[in-house]
Amino acid sequence: MKGFRFIPPFVRENGKIIASFIFTVFFLALFIWFIKHEQGELKQVKRLLISANWIWISLGIALSIAYLFVHGMMYRSAFFAIGSRISIGEGTMLFLKRNFVSIFLPAGGVSSLAFFSADIEKEGVSQSQINFASSIYGFVGILSVVVVAIPVFIYAIFQGSIGYGEWFGLITVLGLIAGIYLLYRSVITKGATYLFIIKYIPVIEVYAADFRSNTIERNSFLKTLGYSVLIEVIGVVHIYIAMLALSIHPSITNALIGYIVGVVFLIISPFLRGLGAVEASMTFMLMQLKYSSAEAVSITFVYRFMEFWIPMLLGAFSFLLKINKLLMRIIPALLLLLMGVINLISVLTPAIHSRVHFLKDFLPIEAIRASNYFVFTAGLFLLVTAAFMLKGLRITWYFALSLCISSLIGHITKAIDYEEAIFALLVIVILFVSRREYYIKTDPKTRSLGIQTTLLSITSVILYGTIGFYFLDKKHFNIDFNWWQSIRYTLENFILIGSSDLVPSDRFARNFLWSINISGFFSIAFLIYALIRAYIPNSGTAEEELQWAKHQLDKYGSSALDYFKTYKDKLIYRQGESFLAYRLSGNFAVVLECPVGTPEKRLELIRSFDKYCSENGLKSLYYRVSANSLTDFEALSKKKLFLGQEGIVDLQSFSLAGGNRKSIRNAIKKVSENGYVSKTYTAPIKDNVLQQLKSVSDEWLKDTKRKEIVFSQGMFDWDEIKSQTVITVENTEEKIVAFLNLIPDYAEGEATYDLIRKTADAPNGTIDFIMVAMFEHLKLKGFKTVNIGFSPMSGISKANNIPERSMKFAYEKIRSFSGYRGLRDAKDKFSPIWQDKYLIYNHDYDLLQVPNVLKQVIKP
Repeated sequence: MKGFRFIPPFVRENGKIIASFIFTVFFLALFIWFIKHEQGELKQVKRLLISANWIWISLGIALSIAYLFVHGMMYRSAFFAIGSRISIGEGTMLFLKRNFVSIFLPAGGVSSLAFFSADIEKEGVSQSQINFASSIYGFVGILSVVVVAIPVFIYAIFQGSIGYGEWFGLITVLGLIAGIYLLYRSVITKGATYLFIIKYIPVIEVYAADFRSNTIERNSFLKTLGYSVLIEVIGVVHIYIAMLALSIHPSITNALIGYIVGVVFLIISPFLRGLGAVEASMTFMLMQLKYSSAEAVSITFVYRFMEFWIPMLLGAFSFLLKINKLLMRIIPALLLLLMGVINLISVLTPAIHSRVHFLKDFLPIEAIRASNYFVFTAGLFLLVTAAFMLKGLRITWYFALSLCISSLIGHITKAIDYEEAIFALLVIVILFVSRREYYIKTDPKTRSLGIQTTLLSITSVILYGTIGFYFLDKKHFNIDFNWWQSIRYTLENFILIGSSDLVPSDRFARNFLWSINISGFFSIAFLIYALIRAYIPNSGTAEEELQWAKHQLDKYGSSALDYFKTYKDKLIYRQGESFLAYRLSGNFAVVLECPVGTPEKRLELIRSFDKYCSENGLKSLYYRVSANSLTDFEALSKKKLFLGQEGIVDLQSFSLAGGNRKSIRNAIKKVSENGYVSKTYTAPIKDNVLQQLKSVSDEWLKDTKRKEIVFSQGMFDWDEIKSQTVITVENTEEKIVAFLNLIPDYAEGEATYDLIRKTADAPNGTIDFIMVAMFEHLKLKGFKTVNIGFSPMSGISKANNIPERSMKFAYEKIRSFSGYRGLRDAKDKFSPIWQDKYLIYNHDYDLLQVPNVLKQVIKP
């Protein structure tokens, strides 16, 4: 794992998205290369599509509608399999929405399973049942492909039409389904794989227990498989209908082979719902089956229209039934995707000759060619930009707008394609109408620097390349370049498209092209970095800001956690005299407890911080909020999740007398009889004492195999502890075997501690001994209560929702959570008053990421 530390953080955190993007671009490029290579056949493709039999096309469209309802019935059977009930209409709407969103999410349909279950939850189906049924749906969808694919591949092997790519796809799908099944068996039987996973991710045990509690009804499961196989049959029939509509040698066998190859690549394609991958693989497979390239492309286009575009468009329409903010982002995303496809098709298909001839009277041929390249490049970027429109990034909106304007101009100047230009104008209008939905801002300085630097580098390289081409000796490329050619070839090589008619004849010419390519690559890469970097908020707080926050704590502090709100790991958000402290993890801003300030300003500050988070693409979480502080969050319709309880000991009533204190008295007696005493050191702590404390801390970390954590507690910091009161347990030789450090507590009359650590050879009962010593010290100092800290997951008497039921089950039944029970028992000895603590969040699906988010924020 050490090698991963050299991977840049952005790449490490977004590796899946980057890999998905590369995979998709590869297949798009492969398909586009094929089309360009077969450009002579494109007129025939256009002729075949125009002359298609619309009766068969209409039948295919009707079958596409039936295809949607079969998916709805498949969802319904999947829910029946776990004892839940949904209607066919609910299942169909669930498919339409998830299918549409999966186009724009990395990992396709798998990622989309987390969305659009609210309506089903209202019917009384739990979130765990929805997830389980959706998993069955996804698993069976892959299984049915294998069921159909194996006999087809066996037949195709004997026909000799299967190549390496198809074998790779089949083996990948078989491996995927085998892995899912083995993981399922391991979870059910608590096998080695499952035990290995929970060793490193213990929280999985909670979800696994919930998963095991669901049983699968066999007949409904088989019905789900039956519907899934029917979906595969419909896919095959769609290809056969495409062959009939185009009058191209219809063959059920060939349709079956072509479909299986295409759907295998759909499954393993993680982005844009297989766009590019399916087209490339199916076209190649049909050519292997003796269809011409024009016939193969035409069949693939008609099939994808029926199985990709119609469900996608109806999925977009399903959002119109309920107007909301998501819809205002979905429509532009869909139109940009269509605009990108239109751009590519427009460039790759022959232009109308009369229009081009007319245009030549006004523009030189080099300008017309350049427009084609601009439209083509804009099309590729539009496909990718569409996938990011759902995020609401303002820079993405600007980028989309500029691409559409470029497309509008390009379509006019490449062949007076006014049809495409009108569509581009429509998209521009829609972008303007929805512009308020793209409000997530970037750091203007970083963005401006990136744009300015890129524009400067583009200008420099264009001048360098243009002048270079124009004055180059003819012998280097065997071309006597004019100005238009010089600009064209410079731009083509700068944006890494290349020029097929530009052939270097010597080493100098090759190096000249490489210099333009490399300059273009680094200029574009720097622009992308600058735009991405602009979204990464600052990770540190100025010392002056922390000092201001500490001053506000003296005025308005009221909690034992306030001390950690000015710890060096925190970021400060301030408004007037109030502030809150938070840390960033991914796209979450995790706030420690409540804002600091006057109570009447708290609601205003929370609302302001939420707006700040929204504008910066962040989601807010509030960690360890007290029950008496929930009112403001409830006023903003936020949700709460019980986390555990915090113990408060009443020093005035605390006594060692009584039967329930016997274990504490015995522990104190045993430690004292062994010659150990407690000592109190006040600030400033001497260096020789600090050195001993550091040794105790290091030994404790090593023996318990723990690491320092922060956020809601501190870590061993030499300078911090030097300025605090420390209570120790020492032997007769004045060796320190345990210590705790008292920290400021801003609750009135209350005190608290931070670290409590001991050596491996400290006698049993040392913790009880040092706790009682602390109580006695604080009582003499006039404190009334002491906060003895947080006990996670404990105190749930009645679970109110699924997460709380899972938490209660884990706390009471699962072995890996027994440490929390031990912590609660250790604190219960002192009869504290327990106070409930909550996590405040906005949406239920945020909870899926909470464990990992909290894990990240506690790291120093």
